Amino acid sequence: MKSLPPTRRAFLKNSTAVVATGALVSQLPFPTVTFGKPDSRKLKIGWVGCGGRGTGAANQALSADSNIELWAAADVFQDKIDKGLESLKQYHPDKLNVPKARQFVGLDAYQKVLESGADVVLLTTSPGFRPLHIKAAVDAGKHIFCEKPMATDAPGVRSVIESVKKAKEKGLSIVDGFVWRYTFSHRDTYKRIHAGEIGDINAIFSSYNTGSVDRYPQWTRENCKTDLEWQLRRWYYFTWLSGDHIVEQAIHSIDKMLWTMNDLPPAKCIGQGGRQVRTQEKYGHIYDHFSVEYQWDSGVRGYHYSRQIDKCAAGVWDQVFGTKASYTGESGRKLHLFRTAAGESKWRWRPEREGDTQNGYQTEHDEMYASIRDGNPINHGDRMIKTTLMAIMGRMAAYTGQEITWEMALNSKEDLFPKNLEWDMKLPVAPTAMPGITPFI
Repeated sequence: MKSLPPTRRAFLKNSTAVVATGALVSQLPFPTVTFGKPDSRKLKIGWVGCGGRGTGAANQALSADSNIELWAAADVFQDKIDKGLESLKQYHPDKLNVPKARQFVGLDAYQKVLESGADVVLLTTSPGFRPLHIKAAVDAGKHIFCEKPMATDAPGVRSVIESVKKAKEKGLSIVDGFVWRYTFSHRDTYKRIHAGEIGDINAIFSSYNTGSVDRYPQWTRENCKTDLEWQLRRWYYFTWLSGDHIVEQAIHSIDKMLWTMNDLPPAKCIGQGGRQVRTQEKYGHIYDHFSVEYQWDSGVRGYHYSRQIDKCAAGVWDQVFGTKASYTGESGRKLHLFRTAAGESKWRWRPEREGDTQNGYQTEHDEMYASIRDGNPINHGDRMIKTTLMAIMGRMAAYTGQEITWEMALNSKEDLFPKNLEWDMKLPVAPTAMPGITPFI
């Protein structure tokens, strides 16, 4: 892994430089890459990670283009592949070309998909594997759709930064799963915010408060054969796999905070959190609530709250407070409203084009395949990795109780991914983080 810029200023400068030089280096010849020319061939999709969200992504990918087929599938569990393919048969019976010989199972199954002849890969496993899979896919010259988040620790972030640079050089598409970036209502809203319609931004608020998330209740210590199987089956509850729920789920809200700031990362943050209610062993070691204050050099403050506790007030809200007006939005609904300081409605989102949609899950794939066909593949790698690090940064602040700067987060040496994964390895659950005791590494 190459060394990386040690500062936030250098990080941003480096991203800009890559964009500027991309047009030159992307003219170099690379096999299977269609940068700069139309691509009309039948595209073969390799699917890595066949769980629920992965099946949704595969469905949307197969709906995005008429000349496409699902070519290969990989997962660590055969039952995931079986269930995913059975679900897809209901919607795309003529686009499934995944014989048993191209169904790969195991920790190295992703490599076999990359060697199968696929043109595009869907990377939808648990997030801890994402940096490894992105690197391998870029090295293999594949266009990539990758679900959020893109890493669960700073070494993973640094790996993805290098992969994004290489993907630009190769003219490869990298499209992310930050779904709200692809809905017309959010695009219209943030365009207006960036145009200054609510004035200069003073503060941003976001919440991702839900009931307790009880995933995969059927999998227990008793019916999983090894430590690794148990943690992979219940991946959501282990930080090395999910990043904790602020990184895996509430990252959507953090992404909108970053979007508000035109993708300028915060300088630092402080945070709190804990594991107050969801304390049973089956919930691993993640927290059930977070609160983080992000600070930008301009003086803007961003306040994020996320909670997964039953019988509590819930809501996924975004608010931006400007010098002229304020913005209120609720994810999952078409509520996007600007109000004046006096509380008067100034603007409310209404569909402006025929076919305006809130289905960002479909739009992200539609735009990706259209860009590949046009010979100008989309690469959203720079912004997707900023959002990922911003969420990890908030978790670091809550876990340690320390003020965490962007530079500290980017250069952290805490590597959560276990070395030399094997099915029968001993893999003890890490202790729950304790602010003031858990060190920043």
